[in-house]
Amino acid sequence: MSVFSGSDLFEVGGGMGMFCPQCGKEYAQRVNFCCHCGAAMFAPPVSRRKLARSRSDKKIGGVCAGFAHYLDVDPTLVRLLWVLFAFFGGWGLLAYLIAWIVVPLEPEVLPAPVTAPAAAPQAAATH
Repeated sequence: MSVFSGSDLFEVGGGMGMFCPQCGKEYAQRVNFCCHCGAAMFAPPVSRRKLARSRSDKKIGGVCAGFAHYLDVDPTLVRLLWVLFAFFGGWGLLAYLIAWIVVPLEPEVLPAPVTAPAAAPQAAATH
């Protein structure tokens, strides 16, 4: 199965057109799949995020910050919502405790070791 590459785009009257990477069919508009051979015309975006408790932005257990990073929202908003659920819904505290136990801690990021550059051999000076 071939995947669309950026080199298969061309300009058509101010818009973008494209060619099928497998059969070469020309399309004046952007399409997802070729109607002749069924080849995918682009690679769909793949999310690589994993839910994990935050090590750096935690107040208690890092659960709210972990959910905030996973959902790409502000951690303060998630904390406020969690407190509202705890007071008004009654399930917020229990859900937090369960998430604290179940959700893994994010991997620790270690700084790369700094190595001194190797000294270049110097040519002997001639007088």
